[in-house]
Amino acid sequence: MDFSGFDIALLVLVALVVLVLFKGIRTIPQGYNYTVERFGRYTKTLSPGLNLIVPFVDRIGAKLNMMEQVLDVPTQEIITRDNATVAVDGVAFYQVLNAAQAAYQVAGLQNAILNLTMTNIRTVMGSMDLDELLSNRDAINERLLRVVDEAAHPWGIKITRVEIKDINPPANLVESMGRQMMAERNKRAQILDAEGLKQSQILEAEGRKEAAFRDAEARERSAEAEARATQVVSEAISKGDVQALNYFVALKYTEALTKIGSATNSKVVLMPIEASSLIGTLGGIGAIAKEIFGSEGTAGGARQASRPPVVRPSQT
Repeated sequence: MDFSGFDIALLVLVALVVLVLFKGIRTIPQGYNYTVERFGRYTKTLSPGLNLIVPFVDRIGAKLNMMEQVLDVPTQEIITRDNATVAVDGVAFYQVLNAAQAAYQVAGLQNAILNLTMTNIRTVMGSMDLDELLSNRDAINERLLRVVDEAAHPWGIKITRVEIKDINPPANLVESMGRQMMAERNKRAQILDAEGLKQSQILEAEGRKEAAFRDAEARERSAEAEARATQVVSEAISKGDVQALNYFVALKYTEALTKIGSATNSKVVLMPIEASSLIGTLGGIGAIAKEIFGSEGTAGGARQASRPPVVRPSQT
């Protein structure tokens, strides 16, 4: 099959068009941005999707991942403010926000972020004591994030998170910290025991105080009642009522006999008293009852009271 010059030219034209289209059309995947350079100079940034460039004039410069990325920070030795040496490692999360700045403002983006993070870890953690370092990890992460993000901002980078993974003091230092913690716990336990004993003694003293107050109040009430009874008897005697005096004496006399008879250390009770005195006293009680309850109600009681009682030694 013979080809004429026109056919050859047409084939060359078609091939040239295909080549131009191939060079001028760029498909950018999701999550990436490409920079475009014209004669070596940055011109624009291609976003995800189908893009057109000038063939043979423009070319793709840097291909940048715009998704959030993780950068592992290797273990390094840190000397704290109190001269303790600890091994620290961490992790940094960053995201490219401006592809042109990330491509042309810094050479070796990940290496720059890694060294920036490691340097600031040594600076921030080296300015703290060991106890503060171990107990304030959240504050350390926040401070590192603020410092590293501010330093990486001109590169078009957003540092989203900086985390300290492990802080490993030397073994001898860990042992010393354990002994210190045990001593502190023993100290707090002794303080709590002392506080408990103090509260117990205070409550016991308050109980004794309240009991003494109640006893004093009871004795005061009893004395008041005794004084009132004596006053009533005195007023009755002053009015010529001798029977009230007899009743009062008989009452006290009977109470005394009851106490003597109920004593546990007495086997024989000797009573050097006259029966006639007790009879006269009981007669006074009968007279008082007669005045109160009437002659009929007390006749039998008075006769019964007038019988001479038999007083015998009590035996227990």
